[in-house]
Amino acid sequence: MPATDDLLALPDGTHTVILGLGDLNGIMRGKRIPASHWKTICAEGNAISIALFAIDMNSDVWDTPFVNFGNGYPDMHIFPMERARALPWEPGVAMALARAEGMDHRPIPIDPRQALIRQVERAKAMDFEIQVGAELEFYLLDPETGQPRDRGIQVYGLDRAAQLEHVVGPIRRQLNECGIPIEQSNPEYAPGQIEVNIRYGEALLTADRVVKFKSLIRQLGIANGYLATFMPKPFFDQSGSGFHAHYSLWKQGVNLFAEQGKLGRLGLHFIAGLQKRMSESAICGGGTVNGFRRRQPYSFCPVNTSWGYDNRTVGLRVIEGSDQAVRIEKRDAGADANPYLLLASDIAAGLDGIEQALEPGEATLGNAYEEAHGEPIPDNLPTAISLARNSKWLRETLGDSMWELLLQQAERELDFFGQQVTPVEIERYLRTL
Repeated sequence: MPATDDLLALPDGTHTVILGLGDLNGIMRGKRIPASHWKTICAEGNAISIALFAIDMNSDVWDTPFVNFGNGYPDMHIFPMERARALPWEPGVAMALARAEGMDHRPIPIDPRQALIRQVERAKAMDFEIQVGAELEFYLLDPETGQPRDRGIQVYGLDRAAQLEHVVGPIRRQLNECGIPIEQSNPEYAPGQIEVNIRYGEALLTADRVVKFKSLIRQLGIANGYLATFMPKPFFDQSGSGFHAHYSLWKQGVNLFAEQGKLGRLGLHFIAGLQKRMSESAICGGGTVNGFRRRQPYSFCPVNTSWGYDNRTVGLRVIEGSDQAVRIEKRDAGADANPYLLLASDIAAGLDGIEQALEPGEATLGNAYEEAHGEPIPDNLPTAISLARNSKWLRETLGDSMWELLLQQAERELDFFGQQVTPVEIERYLRTL
């Protein structure tokens, strides 16, 4: 954590500081604070309800075992854990990510970040550092119609990239200025869809960057007249938005997954651990009905635990090259996934594979949708909930309170959708049955 003097320093001309952290869904929530009050915040923290961690994406609240009407939805304190950086599109405003602690100064069990901290510390005890790169897809839409403004697919198309550069250019440049190292961007496989890659870094740092990235993308969208959404499947007949996580394991600057530019034994054990737990931890890759709509064959979203070399049909794609580049890409999560819970469950599974010297199944060389050497992963929310509910391993990985809260939200989402009569049903059945 930076020194106090570094935390206190604000960019010249700052009058307001945004201080926030990721909630149950990885959505950044917090407060705007006058710069004149910043010194006090750094020293004493800022009080905010623990309910921040126990609300859904629409801020609905319900009684949970950890925070409820019985205990009065008590406060916690949030403290800046990094130097505030200026937002180029909002003069005088800076932003910093916060950490949370209870009024007793202890970690909060339903803080998703704690689950990842435990796995990072576990890796450190094994003398490993987990590095993670993040690729996120999202849509830029008209805020009034909710539809794309451009037409056609033209994935990687440079002409289409030029059409979108008025908004994507600022995303690349200004996110870099905000401390999120952006490697590249490109138009994706649908109108309005973009992919932006965040350079790899230590696992906890990458998850923190993803939380800020998603918040800043939405803010930049607003500043440029767009609705930016990480909804996994906003249009059923178009490409879904994923969160691809690239894992490598390091020690003293050496990539331990690499053996002369190829994936070595440690990497294979890591894959085996991921294969073993992908199905029961699928809820960490997205816990909504919509999130599972993108899990379809021939969609470039995996439907099984297969693995292979440079193969975009499998769940676990091995990328080789220089020793620095060797890594494992896990491709099943949706763009809405909470990065802390996703990375925590993935890393826990991978480290189990190393500790237990597990061996992966046979590599898939062809089309994994037809000839996979792996088990199915859930393609619907009820199955994902059931597998997670029955997973002692996932409960231990996330912690009792975090596991229960995550599943309660998913069950509430499923119940909500079960009570709806959709426009499609009205159109199809009202005048025919």
